[in-house]
Amino acid sequence: MTTQELDRRRPAGRTAKRSPGPGQGRGPRRSKGWLRLIQVAVFAAIVAAWWLVTELTDVSPVVLPSPYDVGRELVTTNLCTEQANGQVGCGVQGYFLWQHLLATLERIGVGLIAGTILGVLLGWALGSNPTVRRVVEPSLSFLRALPPLGYIGLLIVWFGIGDTSKVVLLFLAVFPTVTVSTISGVIGVPNDWTLAARTLGASRGQIFQRILIPAALPEIINGVRLATALAWSAIVAAEMNDGIPGIGGLAFVSGTQLNTSLTIACIVVIGLVALVIDHALLYTERRFAPWRRKG
Repeated sequence: MTTQELDRRRPAGRTAKRSPGPGQGRGPRRSKGWLRLIQVAVFAAIVAAWWLVTELTDVSPVVLPSPYDVGRELVTTNLCTEQANGQVGCGVQGYFLWQHLLATLERIGVGLIAGTILGVLLGWALGSNPTVRRVVEPSLSFLRALPPLGYIGLLIVWFGIGDTSKVVLLFLAVFPTVTVSTISGVIGVPNDWTLAARTLGASRGQIFQRILIPAALPEIINGVRLATALAWSAIVAAEMNDGIPGIGGLAFVSGTQLNTSLTIACIVVIGLVALVIDHALLYTERRFAPWRRKG
């Protein structure tokens, strides 16, 4: 029976009721609005508790500066101000704070892009070849378990104290995680999907484009998210030596100088930028793999 026949048999004046689709109506929007409000409230409560501790206790500013001191560092490090000796100084350590951040983003960008490209290529090859995967996986697990501080000295000996050793360190923090996530995405594609596609006459290129890539993409993006977090975690270790300009190097130097307010300001900047990047990756996942994550 065709749909036209069903329409003719339906009683006059009665139409089928359609439930609102996902994202339609005011319910989801209201829930998201309340979620954002709660997130802001939690952040405000943390800052308020921080301020109360610094105001109502005798804690030293070296141990815990006030939110005002940290905010002042975020502003003054991007300005030119008059120093105690009468000279005008700009930024901190010879650079504005945004220049330190830009230098770090360049290093992370190179390491992240290189690690992601090679990780996806190797992960796809290993996911498609079980025999080779069994041989290589122990080496990946070994490399993924190494802490950045464990081999930063070795990288400096091999590549020097410049940016090359820093980028290689960030690459090594990213590459194993992306590779393992890509392997999981490839081997997680159900065989029934590819078999059904072949039965319907799909070519290898069509199967790769329409089935394998969309099915593995969520795991790959999740691996890039984890790898990005690892890169940010490793940036201070990467910039401990000759890391100026660099937000991680500035955090390390200010910590050794007991300038705690500047150290916390650097941590805040790192956290906020990492949060923005993570949300961008989540948006990419929702855009290209909407079935994976809803809400």
